[in-house]
Amino acid sequence: MPAENTVTDSGRIVKMEVDYSGTCDEKIPQCETLAKEGKLSEALDILLSLEKQARTGADAHSTSRILVTIVQLCFQSKDWNALFENIMLLSKRRSQIKMAVTKMVQEAVTYVEKMPDRDLTLKLIETLQTVTAGKIYVEVERARLTHRLALMKEEDGKVSEAATILQELQVETFGSMEKKEKVELILEQMRLCLARKDYIRTQIISKKINTKFFEEPNTEELKLKFYKLMIELDQHEGSYLAISKHFRAISNTKSIQDDPAKRQQVLKCVVLYLVLAPYDNEQSDLVHRVNAEKNLGDIPRYKELLQLFVTMELIKWSALCDNYQSELRQTLSGDSSSDVFTSSTEDGNKRWQDLKKRVVEHNIRIIAKYYTRINLKRMAQLLDLPEGETEEFLSNLVVNKTVQAKTDRLAQIINFAKHQDPNDLLNEWVNNVSSLMQLVSKTTHLINKEEMVHKHMHQTTVHE
Repeated sequence: MPAENTVTDSGRIVKMEVDYSGTCDEKIPQCETLAKEGKLSEALDILLSLEKQARTGADAHSTSRILVTIVQLCFQSKDWNALFENIMLLSKRRSQIKMAVTKMVQEAVTYVEKMPDRDLTLKLIETLQTVTAGKIYVEVERARLTHRLALMKEEDGKVSEAATILQELQVETFGSMEKKEKVELILEQMRLCLARKDYIRTQIISKKINTKFFEEPNTEELKLKFYKLMIELDQHEGSYLAISKHFRAISNTKSIQDDPAKRQQVLKCVVLYLVLAPYDNEQSDLVHRVNAEKNLGDIPRYKELLQLFVTMELIKWSALCDNYQSELRQTLSGDSSSDVFTSSTEDGNKRWQDLKKRVVEHNIRIIAKYYTRINLKRMAQLLDLPEGETEEFLSNLVVNKTVQAKTDRLAQIINFAKHQDPNDLLNEWVNNVSSLMQLVSKTTHLINKEEMVHKHMHQTTVHE
């Protein structure tokens, strides 16, 4: 039988010289019997001596069995100091075999949930973290231990410390960890960062997750958790368009589609956050796409609200309040992400004021489409606003390049004519002149053609 290759902790590859499996089969049951009789130290002495022989002989399987047996006997005997000391000792042995350390750590990790009290659990986690530090072949076990430690710190109310502990893990670089488990840990990092209000770091961490992952089977729960965290983040940032996109992604989830009540609630949020988003090309495109969705027919009131922002007509704020205020401002779900305009919260009141701003901005864009020049007083009447507020809203839209306008403040006249670059103006003039000359040339040609035909017909008549 050919000798097996074994990788040591230092990275050297050595060949197995002696097979100690027979000796292990004989000695391990003896040691288990001694441990049950209360002679743990004698059993450990025998196993440590045998471990040295198996390790120097590069017998990876036998070394692994011995290391696992040592931690098992310490745990079964409830000699916690011996457990911690032997884990540290065995991992630091010269030319220790990687596979053996991995098996021992995997066995010790299972004891974390079985420890009799919290202090011993923390001590075991700290011991295993020390052992696994810098060892890429036990990175998955280290990540799980770190997550467990972070959860324990969070239970103690030390959220900031828990977030710091978990952030040390760069799980996206772990090659041996499954993609699903990576995403779970990244989501935990996001959750803890949000809990301590570290929004910038949360934004950075969220970029580590590729949303295409959620198209894979059995990822629905993770998808919902990710988008709920993103909604919480973007609510703080006030990014209404992004929030609408997140709710739209949630609405495309099977469990939401299968539940009519949840589907309608999510669609309502899509519409409300969409109309709250400032106007731009992306927002306008999404408004028309959402407006064309079939499911929107299930919530006709919200479809009508969205339709107001699609139709090229002025929206009267007082009429909108009469029709929608009582419905939109009541608390329905108790979920802060769903109750958009609830009057019981500061955020709900702020969004209601933002909706008023969106209505005014929509009306100004409509006025700019139908008027080239308008008196400020008349515009204020159309917008149902004081002249000062009208001018302020118009100025903001001009600064954001949503509309193009100039104000003659002395004459109180607003000119919506688009400003043209001199080069563009000259090019347009050249094109117009060129078009005019082509028309003149064509007209001349047609006149000459008619004259020739008429002359020919006249000559034919004379000859006859």
